[in-house]
Formats: sequence, C-alpha cells, structure tokens
Amino acid sequence: MRYALIGAAGYIAPRHMRAIKETDGQLVSAFDPNDSVGIIDSHFPDARFFTEFERFDRHIDKLNRRGDAINFVSVCSPNYLHDAHCRFGLRSGADVICEKPMVLNPWNVDGLCEMEEVTGRRIYSILQLRLHPAIISLKKKIEQDADKIHDVDLSYITSRGRWYQVSWKGDVHKSGGVATNIGVHFYDMLGFLFGKCLRNVVHLRNEHHAGGYLEFKRARVRWFLSVDSRDLPESVQGKLSTYRSITVDGREIEFSGGFTDLHTESYRSILSGEGFGLDQVRPSIEIVSQIRDISLAPKSEDAHFLSRRYL
Repeated sequence: MRYALIGAAGYIAPRHMRAIKETDGQLVSAFDPNDSVGIIDSHFPDARFFTEFERFDRHIDKLNRRGDAINFVSVCSPNYLHDAHCRFGLRSGADVICEKPMVLNPWNVDGLCEMEEVTGRRIYSILQLRLHPAIISLKKKIEQDADKIHDVDLSYITSRGRWYQVSWKGDVHKSGGVATNIGVHFYDMLGFLFGKCLRNVVHLRNEHHAGGYLEFKRARVRWFLSVDSRDLPESVQGKLSTYRSITVDGREIEFSGGFTDLHTESYRSILSGEGFGLDQVRPSIEIVSQIRDISLAPKSEDAHFLSRRYL
C-alpha cells in the first residue's frame, strides 16, 4: 500500500510511520509546515517531503495522473484541520486513516459521510483502545451480565508543560479543549464497553482540567481529566508523567501498558477490512461536543473525587 502523510512533524506521526512500515506499506509523500521531520529517516528516507500544502497537493495529483496513485492518506495534523485533510484525501481518490478526534463536531461527521458517498472512498479513525487486550477482555465480562449497571471511575492525568497552552492544543477552537484533545478515545472506549450514552453532565471545565458524569446504557461513570502534573498521585510524582486509572465496580482495570503497538494493530485491522469508520466515531464526537458547550452543573455527589478540589 502506498501512503501520503499529513502532519509529519507532530507528536503522533512517528507511530503512523512505524505502523505503515510494520504493515509492509510505503510512505511516498509527507507534508508539514514545520520541517523538523528527521524522524522520517528512521522509516522512509526516500519519501518526498513538502512544507507547502499547494506543492504537496500538486505532487499527489501528478502521482494520480501518471498511474502511481496513493492508496491511503494518513492524517496527523492539528485537530481542527482533520476535517479538511480528510476531505483532501477523499478527493484525491484515497482512503483516509485519521487520528482522533476525527473532527470536533457531529455536523462535521455528517459532511464527511456525504463526501464518502460522493467519492466512494472510506475514512477510518484510530480508536486504539478498542484493540487493547485488557479492554477486549473487560468487554467480554460485561457482556456476560448484560442487565447489570456498572459503577465506573475514570482518571487520566497526562502532564504538559507551559508550551501546551501556547500551542494550538491550548486553543479550544483548534483542539476542542482538554476533554476532546486527551479524552476522546476514553469516551469512545466507554461507549464501546457500556453502550449508548444517555446522560452527560459536566462539573469542571477549564484550560487544564475537565470532569463530569456520564450515564451509559450499562454504566454510571465519574470522570476526570487533567494536563496538570500537580494532579498526579503522590505514588508516581517525580517518576511518571502520565497516570491512567479506571475502576469498574471498585475493581481496578490495568491498561497502562500495551499502547505503543496499537497503531500498528489499527492499521492491520483497516487493511483487513475491519477498521472503525464514521458510524463508530460519531458517539464519542457527540459526547465531546456536548462537554464543550453545555452549562456546568452544580457540585454534586456525582462529581469525580478529583474534580471536587476545583469546584
């Protein structure tokens, strides 16, 4: 398979390059306005690279017209550009593999559905937690008692320095805010495990934190997200920069490891015809869009214990 990659200088791009290589693909062309892309040499040193989108667009068009078309466009650009870059991939006659969040709002999903119909191509999202062995095992256990309503606590703290708020990630209009930027795959995971989201309450929402309460068909979920290192538990302060915890009915589910290979597994799934498309993406996009826009609820017993210190 022949690939083009948009957003080659970003944090997540090396995982896509590795996934392309480990699934025997070829990265033909890459684009990023930032030229700090030496990582390409570790994977595809012969790939063409562009810092101007217009020249990248022209190159992809030339490849198409001479019979060397791209099969996939991998999108690793800032969140607010995913929609436009997915459209570019479809118009170029390629299928698209897009990092999460695929888009920022549900109506963007509607537009991409129309583009799929017009072009006959597909868009796939990286929803890697659905492929994590611990999550798959948990899903099987939940399905054994389909009538039970579970109590869930989710905490995710990933330290970010002062640069974070200066970058596009600190701009809610570009990243979607904390809940969208670092949390969308967790909301997808919760829907994957517990079914349709029935209620969405937000207690905390600022540039560093978000917290709230979600009711799914088979779960009541208290959640807390943070990019502030001061929220890390004392047991990991100074040792780790990231802390993930999910408890189901008081039992801790260990899924801290096993993340680094999941992009490759995602690519394998897509290449085998089992990737996650727009229908699977929509529920989590609806959740994060609501979290961004709904009014904050007053402090209540439903608030996550880590949120309460900020309420």
